[in-house]
Amino acid sequence: VVIRAKAVSAKEVDSGNDIYGNPIKRIQYEIKQIKMFKGPDQDIEFIYTAPSTAVCGRLLDTGGKKEYLIAGKSEGNGKMHITLCDLVSTWDSLTPTQKKSLNQRYQMGCECKISRCLSIPCFVSSSDECLWTDWAMEKNNVDGRQAKHYACIKRSDGSCAWYRGMAPPKQEFLDIEDP
Repeated sequence: VVIRAKAVSAKEVDSGNDIYGNPIKRIQYEIKQIKMFKGPDQDIEFIYTAPSTAVCGRLLDTGGKKEYLIAGKSEGNGKMHITLCDLVSTWDSLTPTQKKSLNQRYQMGCECKISRCLSIPCFVSSSDECLWTDWAMEKNNVDGRQAKHYACIKRSDGSCAWYRGMAPPKQEFLDIEDP
C-alpha cells in the first residue's frame, strides 16, 4: 500500500498476545488519507506500528498538520502496518520528480526490476532491470540522485531504463533501443 496521508491521533492498543501470553502493544494512528497511489479500493483509516523505534515502530507526528508518503502492508480491512523498514517520508521532503512520478511514471515500471549495486563494478542480468547505483556511487546513500530524480520505466521494446525529467517520457525515449 502506498498512500499520502496525515496522522490525526494516536493511541496504544492491545494487538493480541505473544507466545508467553503477554499482551502485544501497538500504536494505532487514525489517519486522514489524502490519496491512494497503490492499494485496496477502500480508504485506509488506521495505521498500526510497534510502540517504539527499538522494536521497529515508526513515529508519526499527529495533529493533522504534517503530510506523509507512507508505504506499508495492508490487512485489506482499512488497516495498514508500518515498520522502520517501510518507506515513510514527509510529503514536503519529496522532490518535484518524486511527486510527479507517484502520479504518472512509477506505474510504467511495475514490470521492471531494480537491482542494487552495492559496489563497483556491477551489471544488469536482463533487459528488464534498472541498475540502482546510489549506494555504490554516493557513499552508502539510499536517498541519492537516482532515488530523488529518476524513475525506472518500461519502454516499448520491453526493456527498462532510468528516465529523468518532469515531463512524461516522449515516445522517442520509449522506442529507443539502448538505455
